[in-house]
Amino acid sequence: MKNLEPIHLTNAQRAQVLTQALPYIQKYYGKIVVVKYGGNAMINEQLKAQVMEDIVLLHLIGVKVVLVHGGGPEITETLKKIGKESVFCEGLRVTDKETAEVVQMVLAGKINKSLVNMLEINGGKSIGISGLDGHMIKAEMKDERLGYVGRITEVDITPVTDLLEKGYIPVISTIGCDDEGNVYNINADTAASFIAGGIKAERLITMTDIEGILRDKNDHSSIIPCIDLKMAEELFKSEVISGGMIPKVECCIDAIHKGVKKVTILDGRVPHALLIETLTDEGAGTMVVADMNEDDEL
Repeated sequence: MKNLEPIHLTNAQRAQVLTQALPYIQKYYGKIVVVKYGGNAMINEQLKAQVMEDIVLLHLIGVKVVLVHGGGPEITETLKKIGKESVFCEGLRVTDKETAEVVQMVLAGKINKSLVNMLEINGGKSIGISGLDGHMIKAEMKDERLGYVGRITEVDITPVTDLLEKGYIPVISTIGCDDEGNVYNINADTAASFIAGGIKAERLITMTDIEGILRDKNDHSSIIPCIDLKMAEELFKSEVISGGMIPKVECCIDAIHKGVKKVTILDGRVPHALLIETLTDEGAGTMVVADMNEDDEL
């Protein structure tokens, strides 16, 4: 875990930081940035508080932030408390009717409202919704072996745009439903990709518990700062992108195809990584774009 001790800056250093942020504030003012936050990146409470502070800061300087969250570890913990074992198949949680009820309770209830509360106490205007509200996320059964794990069939982004127009930070829990009222557990990366594409977001930032794409998985300094779709294809073939990174990068590519300009896989364990990525020259994590040769901002 990274050091979470505060960094002490001189007044001159503070001024330099603010000056460096100015062009980025101008660039993202009035633009939509979708932040996917969840899983193991949410476990540390101090880091979670810092992420919420960062989101409020972006909101207050005019960035339209949409927060999409998961919460797998808390779902596992809650199932354990009721004596139910978590079973996974190909990396996805097998979800029977009882598990689907727990997923709904934990995601749309406990986690969603906790994040809303943290944003509010830091000065943000926030409203929490789930994919069930307005039947925003329509889904169908992905695989009978997985039970009520959903494949998204349709996303109605109207509830999101309505909240953004009224000046709120939408906080979205990733559960879906079908026309019969069945509730589905939806992968948060996939949901964030659909939502970001639906609202034509400027950026999708997916916060996780890894540094980004590593050229050598055993060398944490071998992070690849930026890839485009052609390079991603090569990295898949060479198995540089493998294992659990495959679905994450596939969601990034899907978002690009859906119209999102840039997608970043960001290490949510780094203090204020969100601000470093959006408001500084340094950046963080791995950015995915359509074509690096055509992107004059890289």
